[in-house]
Amino acid sequence: MAAVARFFIRGANSKLPISGISCGTQSCFGATLQKLSPNCSSRLKTQRRHAAHFTFQPDPVPTQYGPTQKMNLFQSVTSALDNTLASDPTAVIFGEDVAFGGVFRCTVGLRDKYGKDRVFNTPLCEQGIVGFGIGAAVAGATAIAEIQFADYIFPAFDQIVNEAAKYRYRSGNLFDCGNLTIRAPWGCVGHGSLYHSQSPEAFFVHCPGIKIVVPRGPVQAKGLLLSCIADKNPCIFFEPKILYRAAVEQVPVESYTIPLSQAEILQEGSDVTLIAWGTQIHVMSEVASMAQEKLGVSCEVIDLRTILPWDIETVCKSVVKTGRLLISHEAPVTGGFAAEISTTVQEECFLNLEAPISRVCGYDTPFPHIFEPFYIPDKWKCFDAIKKMIHF
Repeated sequence: MAAVARFFIRGANSKLPISGISCGTQSCFGATLQKLSPNCSSRLKTQRRHAAHFTFQPDPVPTQYGPTQKMNLFQSVTSALDNTLASDPTAVIFGEDVAFGGVFRCTVGLRDKYGKDRVFNTPLCEQGIVGFGIGAAVAGATAIAEIQFADYIFPAFDQIVNEAAKYRYRSGNLFDCGNLTIRAPWGCVGHGSLYHSQSPEAFFVHCPGIKIVVPRGPVQAKGLLLSCIADKNPCIFFEPKILYRAAVEQVPVESYTIPLSQAEILQEGSDVTLIAWGTQIHVMSEVASMAQEKLGVSCEVIDLRTILPWDIETVCKSVVKTGRLLISHEAPVTGGFAAEISTTVQEECFLNLEAPISRVCGYDTPFPHIFEPFYIPDKWKCFDAIKKMIHF
């Protein structure tokens, strides 16, 4: 234990190599720490992780929406915002640094094209950004606010939960701020540590009056974002930041929408239902392939897409068919949205379940830095959960 204590005290000075370390269960974190010696850092070289914990699975080219263009996720978001500004003269985009494109370049070129009155910077004040967005939406504008990182959305929590979500209800539908969409980069990024890798969707699902959406790739991002902007309810649109440049697809150039609150079955199966959203859906797709190849297990993969209000019918129909359910997300397991899905399925499908519902999620700790490979719910943890369910 003394070695472990010294390791944590040294913190960033430790040079633990993390490539080549694999873990099949969520208990390997502690087991790895116990193997450390006080002098291990002096004998090992630092190795940076460049490979992501997933392989991106591109969607088929959506030819029904017209001509397409090769785009990564941030370019598809830019295209959606461009379509909105071009078609809606009341639309405004604002947030920290959006005038020059933002840290992820999602608004690059829009200020030059549409002017400083429609694409503009705000002070570094999340509460003020959302508060201004509420006022602009109430006044009739299509307000698109950007929070630079979802990790910093919490100063605006009161404005979102107590103002935006309740505005329509407290006025008896005389007034509303349904034209407000809040965009925020979200999720694990590979090196974000405590303040740049969080997944805070569960904080907002407890609050009726807002919609929460997470896309899995460029085609979905553009269609779902345009649906959020058109929807007459305040929406929070979380964009997986690790996919901004890692995900590339043929995306329709013209405007199109994808319905909210409709989950999508990406792969049909008969033995286990796998549910995820955002980046994690690509992990689940890999797991489904592994399960088929190594275990002969047929998995049905479902992308929830809209977290609130979520598609209960599609999920329950799948579980009735397969009898088993695995839910995975990057956020901590306690109080995560997987718990809500698990409870609902248990209530609706209890007599159809062949094994306990499994959740493979992040740990109940702040998001780590060098221990990120142990924290994320990777394909090996999910694969291990499937084996346990099959042999239950």
